[in-house]
Amino acid sequence: MHIEPVVSFAILLAVILIVPIFFERLRLPGLVGLLAAGVVLGPNGLNLFQTDSETIRLLSDIGLIYLLFMSGLEVDIEQFQATKHRSAGFGFFTFIVPLIFGTIVGRLFDFGWNPAILIGSLFASHTLLAYPIVSRMGVVTNEAVTVTIGATIFTDIGALLVLAVCVGIHGGDFDTFSLVRLLLSLAIYSALVLFGFNWLGKEFFRRSGDEEGNQFLFILLAVFVAAVGAEVIGVEKIVGAFLAGLAVNNAVGEGPVKEKVLFVGTVLFVPIFFIDLGLLIDIPAFIGSLGAIQLTLATVVGLISSKFLAALLAKLAYRYSVREMITMWSLSMPQVAATLAATLVGVRAGLLTEDVLNAVIVLMLVTATLGPLITARSAVGLIPAASSLEPGSPVAWGEEVSSQALTVVVPVYNPQTERYLIEMAALLVKHESGKVFPLSITAAHAHMDAPELKKALQGSDLLLNRATEMSRGFGVEAEPLLRIDDSIAQGISRASREENANLIIMGWGRTTGLRARLFGNVIDSVLWASHCPVAVTRLLDSPTSFRRILVPIENLTQQAVRMVRFAEVLADENQAQVTLLHVCDRHASANRVSWMESQLKLLLAKCSPNSNSEVRIVPNDDVAGAILQEAQSYDLVVLRSLRRRVSVGELAISDVTTQVVKQLTCSLVMLGEPQRQSSALLTNIPNTPIASIPDQPKPVVEG
Repeated sequence: MHIEPVVSFAILLAVILIVPIFFERLRLPGLVGLLAAGVVLGPNGLNLFQTDSETIRLLSDIGLIYLLFMSGLEVDIEQFQATKHRSAGFGFFTFIVPLIFGTIVGRLFDFGWNPAILIGSLFASHTLLAYPIVSRMGVVTNEAVTVTIGATIFTDIGALLVLAVCVGIHGGDFDTFSLVRLLLSLAIYSALVLFGFNWLGKEFFRRSGDEEGNQFLFILLAVFVAAVGAEVIGVEKIVGAFLAGLAVNNAVGEGPVKEKVLFVGTVLFVPIFFIDLGLLIDIPAFIGSLGAIQLTLATVVGLISSKFLAALLAKLAYRYSVREMITMWSLSMPQVAATLAATLVGVRAGLLTEDVLNAVIVLMLVTATLGPLITARSAVGLIPAASSLEPGSPVAWGEEVSSQALTVVVPVYNPQTERYLIEMAALLVKHESGKVFPLSITAAHAHMDAPELKKALQGSDLLLNRATEMSRGFGVEAEPLLRIDDSIAQGISRASREENANLIIMGWGRTTGLRARLFGNVIDSVLWASHCPVAVTRLLDSPTSFRRILVPIENLTQQAVRMVRFAEVLADENQAQVTLLHVCDRHASANRVSWMESQLKLLLAKCSPNSNSEVRIVPNDDVAGAILQEAQSYDLVVLRSLRRRVSVGELAISDVTTQVVKQLTCSLVMLGEPQRQSSALLTNIPNTPIASIPDQPKPVVEG
């Protein structure tokens, strides 16, 4: 059936929008819904789409390239550098063992050596679907977890190189000279992309300043130039896409450009790739073929067994505990991004059959479900990096007095929220003998004598005069700042840097939904650009009336100390009480709960030795629900503002903070951390994890 390209695209957009939401309400992954939609709309269903359609092929290829680019972009280079030797060791184990197992599976089912080795390479890579779980538990700094994350670079690059060689051999006349030439070309090409694009990216971002549109286009250009370059030397374009992601990783950093790049891929192109995968699935043929079912079972069992054996070898080589071994196994088990991409390439090249594609899709569903479930259980008792709250450790701010007076910048715009913002700044400044800087940004005009600009400046002067009077009424020194700038967010960030501010206090932004995700809002931009912490507030009452303050603590890091310190300063001025809340796993042992409680009390003692604050440990699997229930009896909740991580292969983007913010009925402060902290109020603390929280004191005998 022939359908106009515009109609096809409209149908695809409707499927991407509706189907994942429906499946997630059934508590099924959205990706499963996209695959199912592909089956229904494809040749084996309603026959609306054909996988050889030019429209589908183009959009699917873009999604394929984007998927591998996102995999490279999401690799944490800093964590890899921390344990690169052991990461290389485990990367070798978790690559070579599954490669051997997969090759054996291929040979058992009568595949030739070339496609059998390609099947082995499908086993070798892995996708870190369970990263958000270990991050939430605060055990990312555990060496075994860091090593597993770092090993992703080796497994993905290795699997893609094997794919390139196998497809090249399958392409036709391929002798020893051709193989050597391909490998040499690949080595030169990889070096050019990794080092050349890295240098170009840093230079372009440095010269382009805050021009996010041009930076976004540069990243897209780099991806597709790398993909074209890969095809020129005779390898698959997804190899170039992954290398491009690694190359621009440092240049992009954790900023708004990266968020927009990931957003476009995750929302549009990658879902179309999964729909195209669904078009290739022939469920009746799969069900009717005993051989296909046997191949699927062998693939799933072989992958899970080989990843377990690789983790066992790492345990023996590096003396990890059983719990750490299980976590490494479960983290390296899921097969999504590189595996699916390589499978589709192999099927299109004629190397792999539809039975292999069906087996890999079942493998993806099984491992993407089983891996995170095991991680959630095994990672509970892991020990993060060395503690800094143990006896003899450096002291958090509170006992050590900073030589710099506290400087708080308060952007004022809305007269209705201005008073509460100034009140909060005054409470903090009075405690630290500092100064408040009310700030008003007036949008620049092409002509400085324009009547519109003059009127806007008069309004800014009025806001600043009011803010100055309020500050002096609270007995604190105030110095108003009036700035003309092309961008409100940049004006706030630049003025704060010029005054060497320690904290920015902002009111709640109103820009939400698709527009905010695509173009960002003022708060997002300030958080990305600011040199100091940013307190985003939604104050329903005067800050002077806060008597009960709730601080949910996810894990004990330097960011948690800053949140507690912020709450303690407010409590000292208001004679209020602070409660530290930790929501632990419902199955956590009594020893873990007791240990966590003792660490939180130690954290309070370090932040404020004379504090009368309390600690609450609540066992509950619904973290957001537990926080909301506890918050009903509090005046203020202090949360940490986290940028939401977009996992490759995941369409749903959510976090506990988002859920809590939407339903919270009391006042709220979200404390956002800058890329590099430099605050006297909040950062005179060692930049290391604060405490290790084992399930129990480490036993003498493991097992």
